[in-house]
Amino acid sequence: MALLCLHSNPARFFFSPPPKASRRGGVGFAVFSSHSNPRILKSSRRSRSGRGTTPYDDDHDGGEEESEEEEEALPYDDYSSDFEGSRQAQREEMKRKFSKTGQSRKLAYWSSDVHDIIIPRKANSQDYYRTPGRTSKKDAVELDSQEKLKNGKFTKSRFQKLVEELDFDEKWFPLIEYLSTFGLKESHFVSIYERHMLCLQMNLVSVKERLEFLLSVGVKHSNIKRILMRQPQILEYTVENNLKSHVAFLVNIGIPDSRIGQVITAAPSFFSYSVEHSLKPTIRYLVEEVGIKESDVSKVVQLSPQILVQRIDNSWTSRFSFLSKELGAPRDNIVKMVTKHPQLLHYSIEDGILPRINFLRGIGMRNSDILKVLTNLTQVLSLSLEGNLKPKYLYLVNELHNEVHSLTKYPMYLSLSLEQRIRPRHKFLVSLKKAPKGPFPLSSLVPTDECFCQQWAGTSLEKYVTFRQSLLIEDFARMYERKR
Repeated sequence: MALLCLHSNPARFFFSPPPKASRRGGVGFAVFSSHSNPRILKSSRRSRSGRGTTPYDDDHDGGEEESEEEEEALPYDDYSSDFEGSRQAQREEMKRKFSKTGQSRKLAYWSSDVHDIIIPRKANSQDYYRTPGRTSKKDAVELDSQEKLKNGKFTKSRFQKLVEELDFDEKWFPLIEYLSTFGLKESHFVSIYERHMLCLQMNLVSVKERLEFLLSVGVKHSNIKRILMRQPQILEYTVENNLKSHVAFLVNIGIPDSRIGQVITAAPSFFSYSVEHSLKPTIRYLVEEVGIKESDVSKVVQLSPQILVQRIDNSWTSRFSFLSKELGAPRDNIVKMVTKHPQLLHYSIEDGILPRINFLRGIGMRNSDILKVLTNLTQVLSLSLEGNLKPKYLYLVNELHNEVHSLTKYPMYLSLSLEQRIRPRHKFLVSLKKAPKGPFPLSSLVPTDECFCQQWAGTSLEKYVTFRQSLLIEDFARMYERKR
């Protein structure tokens, strides 16, 4: 990985003035994290946020996220020949050409004028089977004989079905057969065909080189399919002029080698953004305008890789203004919130942040208390109201006999699983007659299972695990009976 480094000092690009770049709304794509309440996402946009890692043992069951308008992905500094235009514009232009010429999709796609519209490239590009003067069929056959398919072949008969029904080209078979080793099926190839057909024209040698590079930097084999479904254009990005420089960027901002694959998997579209004109200016903005410490930049990106492709200026300004006015939050507190939980910049204000603040007010918290809770545990803003916060509050008051002000001292309570942590430990101490009279001590919910058994229960871990499992089975049985 050392060979990939652009330079050893990450501050080098933090403080140089960012170049001007045009910005406009980006195209949404599928989200990794699953949210408990899809209604609270902005209906006109899809969230780019993946689930961030958290130190809490919780049942993090849903963030309310808003996909801000994104910066347009600029052409790579030295890779403009393979830069992708608007997919929608491509489809519309293709339709227009078909209607005018009466050509089939296959013939029209390869006519020179349509090809120039779809993607600008050098005339001598080596990335496509149909490049004039290139006999790639032989290469494909030789590679096919060498490739050992591990996950089951995409058979010729299955491919023939796509040829007949969707006008797939026979020369695409070696590439599709190779990609099927990563778990892609007919439906996945149809999706790629409809969204970005050019990817299926790629040279098999080039595609193998690019995917093997991703595997070499830590992307899991099982995640290649997910990446290709979200960003099929990645098959077009060259290793030397794009992939290496973007990985080097991650290294230079402090992403550990062991986490680079996870960052790429969570936000593969970052390869379509210019390092110089988009990614570095984003980091500079986080440091100089938001106030994130340079030492925390790596942590922020690891927690929310989508922050690299988000319109940070809009999202930061709106949320900073809202929290300042709504809670009287000082800037330092808001910066701490973003550092601990950068997904905050994705959450919708109207449908995500404000309803949770109002919930905390509704159970008796003052603004100062809410600020303490959010500063210490910003993840509260990602939790479902009906499926998480309300049940935990009711259990706190009715079963644990605590008052709401105890949450300001132990905000972590709200992040713990009610079924896996809170209720089992409470019931276990009650069964042992070791639960203290009066309010149940929330501090007993914080330590690990081993420490809990030693310090509070005075029994073995095995006994507690058996009790917890039986409790979960009873709960499941009652749930099943109610559904009958």
